[in-house]
Amino acid sequence: MPQSKSVQPAMLLLEDGTVFHGKAFGKIGTASGELCFNTGMTGYQEVFTDPSYKGQVLIMNNCYIGNYGTKTDDVESSSVKISGLICKNIAYNYSRQMADSSLEQFLLDNNLVAIYDVDTRALVAHIRSKGAMNVIISSEILDEEQLKAELAKVPSMEGLALCAEVSTKEAYHVGDANADIRIAVLDNGVKRNMLKCLSEKGAYLKVFPTETSFEECESFKPHAYFISNGPGDPAPLKYAVETIKKVLDVERPLFGICLGHQLLAMANGIPTYKMHHGHRGLNHPVKNLKTGKCEITTQNHGFAIDADAVTKSENIEVTHINLNDNTIEGIKVKNKPAFSVQYHPESTPGPHDSRYLFDDFFTMIRENM
Repeated sequence: MPQSKSVQPAMLLLEDGTVFHGKAFGKIGTASGELCFNTGMTGYQEVFTDPSYKGQVLIMNNCYIGNYGTKTDDVESSSVKISGLICKNIAYNYSRQMADSSLEQFLLDNNLVAIYDVDTRALVAHIRSKGAMNVIISSEILDEEQLKAELAKVPSMEGLALCAEVSTKEAYHVGDANADIRIAVLDNGVKRNMLKCLSEKGAYLKVFPTETSFEECESFKPHAYFISNGPGDPAPLKYAVETIKKVLDVERPLFGICLGHQLLAMANGIPTYKMHHGHRGLNHPVKNLKTGKCEITTQNHGFAIDADAVTKSENIEVTHINLNDNTIEGIKVKNKPAFSVQYHPESTPGPHDSRYLFDDFFTMIRENM
């Protein structure tokens, strides 16, 4: 395959004034958002299409990105959701025979602005020290003052509700209509492989837009509820909290993942907070407090639930903790068929250590039918 001819300069500017220079890749243009980093070595295509990354410019920590190209099926939604991409090195050529195209072509097809030849180790070390902040990258504006003016327009992730931008606009069904279990899915930015994990275990799903009321969801006559992942700050999502409270009131089985975990906590009076720089990758260690076993997990979140508030709560039991920083990774509602985890047990990409949680959910459903 021919080497790309794109060698245009590009520039990266952080809101604290730090500047990095690199080269253009993908679409020529400008992109901005909150800067975050992913520690995974593979699975870049699934990561780029994860709706939870809406509004974020992503650093891929692995030193080479694009080695195995891209494939049409390796996506978690209908389009790329990250705002921009930052890499150390990119591979113009790829070796996977099943691949449909190069990473560069994939980025061009999805109008994604990227910058490479950046010292990503230094950049990650900077935000690990200083904390998450907004960033702008550009291959069309190379004037620092002009970039500062554009960056000043970018809103903070804190307080930002983004679910409606990535949620389905119309309800739709997944799975076998004759299945004996029906699950209502509240789509805050659900990943396709979450729906696959549920439907392959024998459930018929109806996926509802994020702002759907409990009463409308109930018209599906679901046996259980699944509250999905999603982008942005959970604090503004009062409508989802009210829906979850009603699900808990009727004691319908409920499973929440990532943002769904935070919303379940909020429905029980537990606030959330913005993390210093979040957890993103496919190698995060989590301990299951019930079994004592460790799981290597896939994660993507910049907010977490308040541990002090959980300790004081009479309704919430902690089920999982993060072994890197002791943040809460899983909870169960006492005397209710409801639980959640902060990480991603569908694990695409990532190891399948946590897939048992879907089995636990189905066991809970059958026990309550």
